[in-house]
Amino acid sequence: MKIFLDIIGCRLNQSEIEALANTFRALGHLIVGDPSQADLAIVNTCAVTVKAAADSRKQLRHAARAGAGRVVATGCWATLYPEDAQALEGVSDVILNDRKDDLVADLLGLPAADLAALPLVREPLPGDRARTRAFIRVQEGCDNHCTYCLTRLARGRSQSRPIIAVRRDIEAALMGGAQEVVLTGVELGAWGKDLDPALTLADLIESVLQEQRLPRLRLSSIEPWDFNPGMLELWQDARLCHHLHIPLQAGHDRVLHAMGRPVTAAAYAGLLDEVRRAIPDIAITTDVIAGFPGETDEEFLATRDFIRQMGFAGGHVFTYSPRPGTAAFKMKDRVDPSVAKARNAELRQVFHGLGLDYQKRFIGENLAVLWETSEETASGEWQLSGLSGNYLRVYARSGSDCWNRISQVEITGPNNKRGGLNGKLLPAAAGNFTRS
Repeated sequence: MKIFLDIIGCRLNQSEIEALANTFRALGHLIVGDPSQADLAIVNTCAVTVKAAADSRKQLRHAARAGAGRVVATGCWATLYPEDAQALEGVSDVILNDRKDDLVADLLGLPAADLAALPLVREPLPGDRARTRAFIRVQEGCDNHCTYCLTRLARGRSQSRPIIAVRRDIEAALMGGAQEVVLTGVELGAWGKDLDPALTLADLIESVLQEQRLPRLRLSSIEPWDFNPGMLELWQDARLCHHLHIPLQAGHDRVLHAMGRPVTAAAYAGLLDEVRRAIPDIAITTDVIAGFPGETDEEFLATRDFIRQMGFAGGHVFTYSPRPGTAAFKMKDRVDPSVAKARNAELRQVFHGLGLDYQKRFIGENLAVLWETSEETASGEWQLSGLSGNYLRVYARSGSDCWNRISQVEITGPNNKRGGLNGKLLPAAAGNFTRS
């Protein structure tokens, strides 16, 4: 059977789709890059914003109209609004998040125990959803109570996957040639708290780093209250990427309190100071919400100034999106949409400038870059694009196809056309896998 897999939303959704692909392939099915070629299309939906929900519906309709024989909706939007998902033209099945681990078994009518023993090998998904980096789900659900977020309702309470299951997925990724593994979860830093005996994220990272064939390891996102500074010793292992994504959401304490986020701006700043003392060149990126209900002009300016003070390497800005079922949906004093949009644009400009400042620090330096794309040019050279360990986008040219290799690169200057940095490959390359 030919199967098309698609996602909207976060890296956790990406990791889940990759896991489904691994299982379908192990059962002898073919993963295709277009729903028009598919007997079965599965869309892993998202509900974090109004736009994400709309994109989820759009992708489900697209899969059906393209001619996929059977269209399945799963993920957060489908879980929160199963009747709406089932009502979409062409959608044949809706599988809720609490059944997602058994999705393949349920669709194919196979015993789940038989699938657990399959020998898995991870391959990048075909088409524009391909990733050389392997996203590995280690944790599900969330025990926080952020007032703007639907994820806790869609995903349930925090649940950690056992180390043995995580190691199995990483083994599948390495067998498939992955050069970088990204540990993902809804609340990654909560990993291990629900296990018996209780463990910590540091325990998981240490276990994963025992895999000597692992070239590079990255953390997807970790909340500030979940980051134990004692973990910083782990970064003595050069394979652990010098990049942390630590969501902020607001730089003013009253807004943080209204958001239900158990952190203050001062505590957040103190954490970043500790991280940078231990890893001076680290890239720290973040998320911020513009236009949260009740956010005054003064509070917005406080957030803007705090972002500048923190010197982030980049960040995502989201305009507040009212989501029925959240506490914030009932809050008064909503910010006018045009004001929220203007605040979003201003914060994006701040992050853009900070990103350029961070990039400039590495001009003339050598970085290890994992090449994610490579295109042959008319001259016979290969145009490469990839990410450094500290999450910098780098472009270079090569005499050969270096896709999915890690190379040492001298950073020569900014790439003003595409954004990011230009580089020159150095003679020694660290990677062993090329495009097959």
